[in-house]
Amino acid sequence: MKTRIAAGVTGKGEVLAREVAFAPLKPNEARIKVHASLISPGTEMNLVKIRRATPDPKVDFTVFGYANAGEVIEVNGDCKEFKPGMRVFCMGGGGANHANYANVPVNMMVPLPDNVTYEQAVYACLGATSLQAIHRTHVELGEYGMVLGLGIVGNLAAQLAQLSGARVLAWEAMPSRLKTAARCKIKNTVNFKKADPVKASREFAAPHGMDFAVIAFGGEATAAFDQVKDSMKVSSDTHQMGRVTLVGGCKINIVGGAGCGNLDILSSARTGPGYYDKAWEYGQDFPNAFIQFHTNRNLREIIALIAEKRLLVDPMTTHKIPLAEVGSAAELLINTPDKAMGIVLEMSH
Repeated sequence: MKTRIAAGVTGKGEVLAREVAFAPLKPNEARIKVHASLISPGTEMNLVKIRRATPDPKVDFTVFGYANAGEVIEVNGDCKEFKPGMRVFCMGGGGANHANYANVPVNMMVPLPDNVTYEQAVYACLGATSLQAIHRTHVELGEYGMVLGLGIVGNLAAQLAQLSGARVLAWEAMPSRLKTAARCKIKNTVNFKKADPVKASREFAAPHGMDFAVIAFGGEATAAFDQVKDSMKVSSDTHQMGRVTLVGGCKINIVGGAGCGNLDILSSARTGPGYYDKAWEYGQDFPNAFIQFHTNRNLREIIALIAEKRLLVDPMTTHKIPLAEVGSAAELLINTPDKAMGIVLEMSH
């Protein structure tokens, strides 16, 4: 197999599928017959927007995508428990593309239980991103917290915070996302364009105050961060306290010292340790005593929660579109974010 069909972005920002060269398997890689993949509305569509805003004539076609699911058809080297015929979820920008076939390193795959569909499994990468943020935030049973933004990452982060035992209030303005959140059993939400989210948050967390916040959207976020500060718990010396984690690609301007009180401001990147560490991706494991929640463990936990029907992903799928029509999927996500959320690409072989 020397070619495959893959989705990509041109130097002008056009999104399409075409036949491209397909590399042979490297040691400790498996070849996957892909059945479904999930477009990331944030990271991947930002690439498209950048190319359209600043075209690059030197770029012909960049294959993209980093979350797919399918079946193993071939392995090379030490692929641990993975064997031909196994159903798997795969992630990673270097392998798990929007394509009908993919070559994936051994530690970037996890097995799928029979009761998890390919269409459900493709949420595992963004799920692991959300789980990494919840780990970074150190959410505890009985705490009160906020999640700002109910896109896929924010929705999953809110669900995971609830599963951790926290009482969560999610902020969102798009009616469609608020409806999806309700279907995902996110119990408490506020439309911040129709109600004062600071007042709602203070009332929700009274008399204790908010212990944490997760900001799960991109772009300018200073105004939202200021509202978060006003919502957090306050010590008797008038300083705000608690943890604020930035998992979305947002930008905030902050003033240190009394300007932020004693807030812990954290960043959470990607899916956990291991991703982009080539030695680890290709099979070298971390000592369990020192690295507890690496990318593969986070992925397995998300798949387990989906299998147990404790983490709900089906309500987030708004469209299922053939790989050949990936351009229309991109236009939906860019132009109608109020109508398109989780777009699953379906493969033909």
